[in-house]
Amino acid sequence: MKSSEIRNLSNEELQKKLDEFKSELFNLRFQLAINQLQNPMRIKAVKKDIARIKTIIRERELKSAVNV
Repeated sequence: MKSSEIRNLSNEELQKKLDEFKSELFNLRFQLAINQLQNPMRIKAVKKDIARIKTIIRERELKSAVNV
């Protein structure tokens, strides 16, 4: 997912996506442990997507704190 796509999502949608990516990462790590992972680069991509989402969430928190 691109940052521009993430920024267009609402806070609830961001939280849903974050939960989805975390569960996907868990499943990927499990597949890696039992040697059934087809694309190991997917782990890296999911971790980056999680970081992007967390960054956007934190930016919004800071922006709302400044505006208060």
